[in-house]
Amino acid sequence: MSRLFSIVILSQRRRISRLMRSFAALRMTFLAMTIALSACSLAPDFKVPEMNPPAVFKEQPAEDVASPGLWKTAMPFENCHRGAWWKMFDDAPLDVLELQAEAANPSLKAASARVEEARALVRSKAASFLPNMDISGNAVRAKPSSASLAAFGGNPNAVLKPYTLYSAQGSASYEADLFGRVRDTEKSFFHNAEAEDATYRSVLLMLQADVAQHYFSLRALDAERKLLRDTIGLRQEAARIMQKRYEAGAAGEQDSSRTQSELASTEAGLLMLDRQRATLEHALAVLLGQMPSDFSIAEVPLEGFPQEIRAGIPSALLERRPDIAAAESAMAAANARIGVARAAFFPNLSLTASGGYESTALEDIFNWSGRTWALGQLAGSALSWNLFDSGRNFGKLDAAKAAYEEAVAQYRQQVLIAFREVEDNLSDQRLLAAQSLKLDSAASAAERTTELTRKRYEEGEVNYFEVIDEQRTSLAANRAAVQTRGQRFLTAIALIRALGGGWGGGDRDAAEDVTEVPEPPQPVFGNDVKN
Repeated sequence: MSRLFSIVILSQRRRISRLMRSFAALRMTFLAMTIALSACSLAPDFKVPEMNPPAVFKEQPAEDVASPGLWKTAMPFENCHRGAWWKMFDDAPLDVLELQAEAANPSLKAASARVEEARALVRSKAASFLPNMDISGNAVRAKPSSASLAAFGGNPNAVLKPYTLYSAQGSASYEADLFGRVRDTEKSFFHNAEAEDATYRSVLLMLQADVAQHYFSLRALDAERKLLRDTIGLRQEAARIMQKRYEAGAAGEQDSSRTQSELASTEAGLLMLDRQRATLEHALAVLLGQMPSDFSIAEVPLEGFPQEIRAGIPSALLERRPDIAAAESAMAAANARIGVARAAFFPNLSLTASGGYESTALEDIFNWSGRTWALGQLAGSALSWNLFDSGRNFGKLDAAKAAYEEAVAQYRQQVLIAFREVEDNLSDQRLLAAQSLKLDSAASAAERTTELTRKRYEEGEVNYFEVIDEQRTSLAANRAAVQTRGQRFLTAIALIRALGGGWGGGDRDAAEDVTEVPEPPQPVFGNDVKN
């Protein structure tokens, strides 16, 4: 009998052992499937669309096509950080203004804050890969009914008293990343952060270019104002001489009135330029993050000509432009969201565990006999699968695909705009250089003609009206030459910006660390300037 009992016990042990091994194998299979599903992603393979950039720019000079290079030409620039592209102009006041703008411009600060926000969202979403753990405490005052006691096999006639139940528990929950939903969501946030970072650099480049363009616009106006002040000085002297000749009877009243009219007209033109300069100075103050009433800049007439900017290889434009990088990252984020939308068609698995202590006496709450634990969901289901949602998930998937197509179209559009801007500024650079030479020649010829006409007037061969006309022509030619010179500087800056100058330079965190900015030169205004 005892032998038969031993055989039965051994048989049951073997059966239990096989069941345990089967359970262990099933558990390992389930774990392996969970890990495998967690590693997969339903997002399409992301690939940047082909744009087929040209081998050379259409407006690129022939010598640059033969030996393409960087956009700097006239001075050694290898030791300068590419972000400080404005140093090619070798202008100390401009260097100071650029540092002030990077340190205090509100729009740049806002872009920097958006980058930090996007990075924080990435960190927040990355936490979904790890379990969520929390602790809790509770106290409940309750009185169960006789019916609830009978439901658990108790005496329905028993009289139950109210009691207080204290509990202290900890819980952990984890969402298994089935079909890559969590991973693709984190990817979309990551690419959004990349897009914001590229947008920050685009804002920085735009700010740097705006500061430089406002600065050189001011200097071009200063050169034009100097020209008008010189002309006013000459016309004041001419008006004084003409008035004496009129009083002496050597000239008619008409000549004197015409001289006064030309003087007043030139003075009005100078006042118009003064108004334009004040507006530009106020705009520059805002770029620097300062109150316009607290900012002023010394008057320094623009001289010389900018360096010729070389465009380099067109394909490099796709790597240099921060706005193109932002559009590419936005496209990658939209692609990842397609995977999130596809994962909604498949099951979700949430794993939970909790444990702690319970007691009806607060002082006994941590007694070993009061321990409690639970594995799995106490409410709801660990594994859920929405089999019918009236087309909601299909709508979300279609929306995600449409958003991706929109991002692709915006990327293509941004690339086309970038190439158009480069071609525009290359042609402007070439044509303005040729135009500037012609205008300088025209200004020199007009000055010579004015001098000859004045001598003929003094010899009595022509009337004073011809002198006035030639002076007006000479002034217009000189103003056009000065304005074109200023436009050449603005075009050089616009071309650098179109080429993505500064991309990879001027780190966002480094820019925020700028605390000590040199003081700008003391301002000098109006007629106090000695020319």
